[in-house]
Amino acid sequence: MENYLNKKYDLKKWAQFIDELPLWSAPFGLKLLNYIDYKPNITALDIGFGTGFPLIEIAMRLGKSSIVYGIDPWIESIERAKEKINFYGISNIKIIEGTAASMPLENNSVNLITSNNCINNVDNMGKALAECLRVLKPNGQFIQTMNLDKSMFEFYDIMEKTLLELNLKTEITLMQEHIEHKRPSIDTILKIIKRDFIIKDIEYDQFEYKFVDGTAMLDHYFIQLAFMDSWTGVLPTNKVEEIFKRIEIKLNEQAKTFGAIKLSIPFVLINGIKK
Repeated sequence: MENYLNKKYDLKKWAQFIDELPLWSAPFGLKLLNYIDYKPNITALDIGFGTGFPLIEIAMRLGKSSIVYGIDPWIESIERAKEKINFYGISNIKIIEGTAASMPLENNSVNLITSNNCINNVDNMGKALAECLRVLKPNGQFIQTMNLDKSMFEFYDIMEKTLLELNLKTEITLMQEHIEHKRPSIDTILKIIKRDFIIKDIEYDQFEYKFVDGTAMLDHYFIQLAFMDSWTGVLPTNKVEEIFKRIEIKLNEQAKTFGAIKLSIPFVLINGIKK
């Protein structure tokens, strides 16, 4: 009898793992999964898998004939991913604790590399891409998703207006430099990638974060975890509270006018092969 006919999952335990797809990662990741060239007997690498997505999904879709490496520096997320891998009984995943800038894999050893909104967030994207080029086989597939520089422009416009009101022009420059560093323009990204990869597909898309008002938005757990430190980090410490109170008021006024707060998240998928 096939093993899959014998599998029985404990529904009580399954409740611990059913949220394996992070909401933020989903729009990017679902696009990425559609572009994978699914083949048996390959070696794949997922960079920055967090708590297991899309690593686990890719490994299960490729099947047991393939090996899928996952690399991530976040120890706590690795432990969470391992729990899921063990629970689902997945045998073709190999976890690496590390960064994309220095991967313990041999030259020309991987057929497929995926990065779901990760490589654009590393400290040195050029170094990470050089490592991808090193470990990827000739004609190997490289798929990257990333949110673009106009992400959340609705919030950044209000932040800039607030800083102008307080004559904090240096802080506006710091804010703009932060955006440029975390979300380089698509032209910049393509220029780097085209040096060593043939780009087969570029697909643009967008989703939206909507909130009843600014207070709800600023209090949202993902906004707190992923963005708040970066926003406050470019501001004078003694003015953070005043600045964000003004921003909150503006956002709430906007919500009254338009019915809600909307944050646009434009993103791109880049599908290429190694030259």
